[in-house]
Amino acid sequence: MAFQTSDNPRHTNSWYAASAKDKRVRPAPDGETQADICVIGAGFTGISAALELSERGYSVVVLEAERIGFGASGRNGGQIVNGYSRDLETIAGRYGRDKAVRLGEMSLEGGEIIRSRVAKYGIDCDLVHGGFFAAFTDKQIREMEAHKAHWEKHGHTGLEMVSKQGVGRYVRTDRYAGGMIDKLGGHIHPLNLVLGEAAAVERLGGRIFEGSRVIAVDMGERPVVRTEKGSVKANYVLVCGNAYLAPLLPEIHGRMMPVSSQVMATEPLDAGLIESLLPANYCVEDANYILDYYRRTSDNRLLYGGGIGYGGQDPKDLTGVIRPNMLKTFPQLKDTKIDYAWSGNFALTLTRIPHLGRLSDKVYFSHGDSGHGVTTTHLLGKILGEAVAGHAERFDIWASLPNLPFPGGRTLRVPLTVLGAWWYGLRDRLGF
Repeated sequence: MAFQTSDNPRHTNSWYAASAKDKRVRPAPDGETQADICVIGAGFTGISAALELSERGYSVVVLEAERIGFGASGRNGGQIVNGYSRDLETIAGRYGRDKAVRLGEMSLEGGEIIRSRVAKYGIDCDLVHGGFFAAFTDKQIREMEAHKAHWEKHGHTGLEMVSKQGVGRYVRTDRYAGGMIDKLGGHIHPLNLVLGEAAAVERLGGRIFEGSRVIAVDMGERPVVRTEKGSVKANYVLVCGNAYLAPLLPEIHGRMMPVSSQVMATEPLDAGLIESLLPANYCVEDANYILDYYRRTSDNRLLYGGGIGYGGQDPKDLTGVIRPNMLKTFPQLKDTKIDYAWSGNFALTLTRIPHLGRLSDKVYFSHGDSGHGVTTTHLLGKILGEAVAGHAERFDIWASLPNLPFPGGRTLRVPLTVLGAWWYGLRDRLGF
C-alpha cells in the first residue's frame, strides 16, 4: 500500500508533518553557548518546561536531536486524556492516600495548561473539547462507574456515564455497550501544538536548536551539554528525551522501555459521512488493555490508532492491526483509502507512573508518561520549571515515587512485558 509523503524534512511521513503550520528548520549550535537553563529534547515535556522558564524570565536553550515534536509529541493520537496511566486508587494503594491526594490535585492540570497556552499564545492546533471512553462489556462499564466515583472525590465533575442507547450521540457503531464522556477531555493537532508552544518560547527570547544530538553531559556546578559541533554551559540541565533518549545517560533510559503505537489517517471524507460517524466531534478511546483510539481531523479525515510494539520496533505492515479494527468499528469505510500511516515510540516505566528525579544538584529529568503523555508532559514540564525556579515541592512528590527496573533487564524485559500484555488482552477478549 502506497502512502502519501510530507514535505517536512526529518519528520516521519505523518499527516501531522504534512499539515504542520511551521515547517522551518532551526539550525544547530556552532561553538559554545551559555544560558541559565539547557533543555534536552523539544517534545512536550522539554518545550513545556522551556516555556514555563521563559515566562519566568530565564534564558533558555533547547537542544533537539531531530526536529521539534519529532518523537511521540508530534506523532500521537492527539487526544487530551486527563489523569495518569494508573488511576488514583491504584496510586493510593501503592504509595499511600496522601500521595494520591497530592497527585489528584494535579491530575486535571495538564489539560488546563494546554487550553490556557492555546488561548494565551493564539496557537492554531484545532483544539476541540470533549472525549468519549467506550466500553465493550458490562464489566468495563462497572469499572468506568467506579473510576468516575474516584475521580469525583478529587474534584473532577466533568464525567457522565452513557448508556448503550446513548452511544450514538458520540459514535455511530454497534460495537459498544456504553461508555463515559469527559467534558474536560478533547483533541488537538499535537505537532502544531508543540510548534506553537516552541514559537512562544522563541518570542520570549528562548533559543531552540534542531539537528543537535547531545553526545555528553558534563556534570558539575555549572554543567556543560555537548553536541557534535557545539556546547551549552548552563546553571541547570533538564533531560526530557523520553523514549528517544538512548544511548545518552543509561542510568535514566535503562529504567524505561520504548513502546511503539501505530496511527493512520484516511483520505478526506465527505462531511456528511464523517459527521454521521462522530456526530459530537469527540475523540474516542476504548477500554481494552491494548486499546484503539480515533477522532475526526479538521479536514474531515478519520485518524485511527492502536496496536503496540514493546521495545519500540515498527511492524512491517503499519495498518495490519489498526485497519481491521477500524472496519470493525466502521464497516462502511471498507473502500476508503488510507493516505498516511506512521508509528512512534512512547516511554513505558514498569510502574506505568512517570519518573522524575535528579542526576545531580543541577541536572533534573522527567520521562515515562506511559501512554498518557499529552497532558502529563505539560504538567511535568511545568513542574520541572518550578523546581529550577526554587519551588520544588511538587517535583519532590513525584521524585519520591519508587521507580523500578524491568524484570529480566534489557534482555528479557520485552518478552516478559509481551507475556503480561497477552494475558490482559486475553481477558479483554473473553470478557473477564
